[in-house]
Amino acid sequence: MPGPLGTDSNSPTPDKGTLQLARNPALGPTGAQPTAAQETVLNLTSEERSLAAVAYAEGSIKNVFEEMAGIAAVVVRQAAARHQTVIQFLQSPVAPRFTHVLSNGNPRHEALSRATDAEISNSAGMMTAVKAARHALAGKQDFSAGGYFWDGADIRDRYEKHPKVQLDGIHFTSPKHNIYGIKERDVPGENYYTYPDSRPPKLRGKWKYKYESTTAIGGTVFWRLNADFIKGAGNKEYD
Repeated sequence: MPGPLGTDSNSPTPDKGTLQLARNPALGPTGAQPTAAQETVLNLTSEERSLAAVAYAEGSIKNVFEEMAGIAAVVVRQAAARHQTVIQFLQSPVAPRFTHVLSNGNPRHEALSRATDAEISNSAGMMTAVKAARHALAGKQDFSAGGYFWDGADIRDRYEKHPKVQLDGIHFTSPKHNIYGIKERDVPGENYYTYPDSRPPKLRGKWKYKYESTTAIGGTVFWRLNADFIKGAGNKEYD
């Protein structure tokens, strides 16, 4: 079952220049100033690179900063909820079900994961992703508006088979969040307390749907779990 953070990547194609290798500068006279590529030192930590690669791959090809920063914020929030670092979360066994770019060979994810400082600096999209990752890691404005999950165009393209739609139910808290013009869907559920003796089960709670939108930016819809579902099912807000 595809994970709640996001199923297929919104952006399978690298932006222009992403996969081009930076040329070695021609040798110049002694004392010549270094080129811009030579001067580039991003000092990316493994955490920043890993988070930026996910944001870059999951964000739309428009390379919207707020969208990438929102995705990065969700990953940071998911890691914190599990008392893990971002690296620990992204390397955990559960991570691939949240974001498929960790395991499906997504070219944008592969490109940023392996890029040199010069290649990143020469790609506007990659630089935006790095900025977004650093923004989220610094705890700055949360563009996901408290989201724990996200979806891209796949929720429209795979609507009839999408697990959030068909198995869980979705609701938009604002019409502005419905960027793909899809129908809301209720999938009602209920949960009961049961007892080891002869007492009858007691209703714990009911819900109409599991996921409700928090915002939408670029090509990404951000979600949280419906409070009725969390209470009724005794579910964690991040899982």
